[in-house]
Amino acid sequence: MPAASVDAMLRTTRPRLSDLQAPVREDLDAVVAELRRIVLSDFPPIEEINEHLLWARGKLFRATLLLHCHRIGGEARPAAVTMAAAVELVHLSTLVHDDAVDHSVLRRGMPTVNALWNHQTAVIMGDYLYSRAMSTLAGLGAVEPIAVLARAANEMSVGELRQLWSCDALDFGEDDYHRLIASKTASLMSAACELGAVAGPAAYRGSLARFGHALGMAFQIADDLLDYTGSEAETGTPIGQDLREHKVTLPLIAALREMDPAGRQQVQSFFADPESREAAIAGVIALVVGHGGLEYARAQAEAFGEQAAGALAELPSTPPVRALHESIGYVIGRRR
Repeated sequence: MPAASVDAMLRTTRPRLSDLQAPVREDLDAVVAELRRIVLSDFPPIEEINEHLLWARGKLFRATLLLHCHRIGGEARPAAVTMAAAVELVHLSTLVHDDAVDHSVLRRGMPTVNALWNHQTAVIMGDYLYSRAMSTLAGLGAVEPIAVLARAANEMSVGELRQLWSCDALDFGEDDYHRLIASKTASLMSAACELGAVAGPAAYRGSLARFGHALGMAFQIADDLLDYTGSEAETGTPIGQDLREHKVTLPLIAALREMDPAGRQQVQSFFADPESREAAIAGVIALVVGHGGLEYARAQAEAFGEQAAGALAELPSTPPVRALHESIGYVIGRRR
């Protein structure tokens, strides 16, 4: 798929997640069943929290990618379902930990573990989910899946620490941002695609890992754009939630380069105020919009989408590969 086709896809039809998942729906149902089997516990508090987490789980996008990558070789193996469940558990564990670190009370419009129980429970449950994922992979009898997923988990942990130790938010530049989202988001998406090849067409492993990395970068930029453009009904959180938590993302980084001293001072005053007042949030959003921050971030997301398409160029033109191409349009044009 040439790079220009990514832009063409955005101008015509934007694939829906349900369309991407239709060819692997039976396997995704098996992934959900596998998730329940893996986290099963005879300790009632864990069972109660697991029920909440599985009810509030995400849309299985990473599992969908893994299953499509696995099917490129044409032969489906049960191990792919187990690997997809492990990826989703690691993703869920990082969300539980992130919510604890950020003291978030909502995730996709639903109460977080730390809001319903407490901070300590959230940390322990994140550890539990991660350990269950790894022990399940160990049960497959192969070291490589564990190595791939553990490497991604390590990168995500380092990324979270980088964000936590960024003392001066407005000194957080574009290179810092790219490094952060490569660790926190792209690493796991790359691992999911690579695991699809570990469970199937090993010859495509490098290409699929590169595809997943570029797609993950585009995914996170699109997600950060939604914080400025999405409604609470779409995202499950109020507009400006990242700003409310004093997080600097690409739209603001790009806009700051174009602001005059008065605009930069307004942003500086906002970040210096621990209250994050709604009027101040609206003011920063207006500055970002007025100084081209959204357009710059959209262009960056599309550029990473083109990189993802390029990584698929050497793969055969099969239905699973075409589904991976369509996932690029879904990521860039999506609603959360």
